[in-house]
Amino acid sequence: MSDRTTTAQEAKKMAGNGALSGAVIAVAGAGGPAGRAALLRLAEAGATVIGSDNDPERLAEAVDAASYAHGGATVVGDTVDLLDREATRDWATRIEKDFGRVDGLVHLVGGWRGSETFVKTSLDDWDFLELLLIRTVQHTSLAFFEGLQRSDRGRYVLISAAGASKPTAGNASYAAAKAAAEAWTLALADAFRKAGGPEGPTSAAAILVVKALVHDAMRAERPHAKFAGFTDVKDLADAVVGVWDKPAAEVNGNRLWLTEKP
Repeated sequence: MSDRTTTAQEAKKMAGNGALSGAVIAVAGAGGPAGRAALLRLAEAGATVIGSDNDPERLAEAVDAASYAHGGATVVGDTVDLLDREATRDWATRIEKDFGRVDGLVHLVGGWRGSETFVKTSLDDWDFLELLLIRTVQHTSLAFFEGLQRSDRGRYVLISAAGASKPTAGNASYAAAKAAAEAWTLALADAFRKAGGPEGPTSAAAILVVKALVHDAMRAERPHAKFAGFTDVKDLADAVVGVWDKPAAEVNGNRLWLTEKP
């Protein structure tokens, strides 16, 4: 396993238009700001994109925006409860049945809860984050593993946080959940490595690490904020597409840093 920092400029260069022509990529958590940016960028890169979210209204808005921006692209949405393992498995199966293949799962399901101090940590927050940040990763990775392994360019992409490597007192639950999600994804990477045998993996699991994310609405709400070290969701989307630019062996099991390492 290796860690490296990828600049926004590098990611943009890696993610040239049409780089994913013919690919079929699923995006979990597609209704949020990062999901919207990912749908747009993946469609621009030529992929067929299938987004999921548990909120059908915001998912429809995200899908419509990506479809409108890239009229020739196929962008569809499925309302899926990723906390339901069977529903997640059915989603993965349906994608392969409808589109003939699946080349990627981008996991953008997120959420945060924290506390003022360590001793004020609520374990209710852990219960919430364990489901949101860990269980959804478990379900999607298990559901999509075989399909991604059948692809000649399968990728599982997890978005994580720098806090997983350097937890702070008030973020114990969040950092622990992110660290667990990373560990699970690295185990997935090892499964891809073993499945590839002596010739190396043909599919890969990679982790993109950010400090936090920022988007245009946040800047509009806080025009004087610096958002130091934050990654714009558009730059994150560029980095997501860039994961397909390199051979599986070069990204499998790696943390790709989009912010300064703690």
